[in-house]
Amino acid sequence: MSDPQSSYGEPVDEPTTGDDDVVGRAEEGLADAEAAGRSAVEPTEAPEPGAGEVVEETVVEEVVVADEAPSAVNEWAAEPPAWAANAPLDDEPVATDAAPTAVYEESVTVSDTTVSPSEPVAEREPVAPVAAQPIFVQAPEAPRPRGNRAAAGAIGILAALSFAVLYLGAWLALGAITGDVTGANVGTTAVAALGTWALWVPVVVFFIAFWLLGAIVNRGRWGAWVIIGLLVGVAAYGGHLLGQLFQAPFWQLTASQGAELVEGQLLAPLAIAAFVFGRELTIWFGAWAASRGKRVTELNAEAQREYERTLEAGPQLARG
Repeated sequence: MSDPQSSYGEPVDEPTTGDDDVVGRAEEGLADAEAAGRSAVEPTEAPEPGAGEVVEETVVEEVVVADEAPSAVNEWAAEPPAWAANAPLDDEPVATDAAPTAVYEESVTVSDTTVSPSEPVAEREPVAPVAAQPIFVQAPEAPRPRGNRAAAGAIGILAALSFAVLYLGAWLALGAITGDVTGANVGTTAVAALGTWALWVPVVVFFIAFWLLGAIVNRGRWGAWVIIGLLVGVAAYGGHLLGQLFQAPFWQLTASQGAELVEGQLLAPLAIAAFVFGRELTIWFGAWAASRGKRVTELNAEAQREYERTLEAGPQLARG
């Protein structure tokens, strides 16, 4: 079987006049379509992305090139027979490739656009939550009630000095009545009496009795001093008898002599004066001690009320 190509002879030059026009017009149509497609797609201004925002933009550009090739080309560019597919005919022009319809798609994607600060931010370590610490507030102490015993002792000293003055005056007065004390020796007798047991023992006994009564009555009313003050008078009377024994002195006396001395002083004017002085001074100085005790009672009540108000208000934090 002979080669079909050889049977036709040598290939001849194809006319190119029509083909050049078709290709040129196709290229012009392609350029016009591309320009039209670019002008159709107008870029839009996208808002500036903020910090932490992601902006995604897709631009699709389609360029359709119309088939502007003349219909004449399509007529003579029909599909040749199978046996002549690879060999051009002498009378038949070689068809060039017509410009196909081209679709261009351009995609622009901006993703993960994050505006970060110009300087790196140091990562802070997580701080563990601090548990609330309990605040201990010391509870106020209950006020201690103040007493009147010390004040009664101080008042008792003044009362004892007054007792000593009155007792010495009675002593000198009784001596003047009996004629032992005169205007010439009154000074010397008074000075001599200040150094005797007979004067100071009754004074000391009176003070001790007065202070003990004040310790018992404490913040009591004046009525307690008036009633119980009778015992202080009795103590002063006993102090007179004891002073006479110390003045003897009793360690140099026999029992019978001591008994006779005590019997002789039971109804002595100075012993009765000691009782009266002790009783009266307790009443009057006791009124002073009772007044002081009343004041102390009011102060204690006010302190207790303040303590109760503090407890009701609860704990308070001091602010500097």
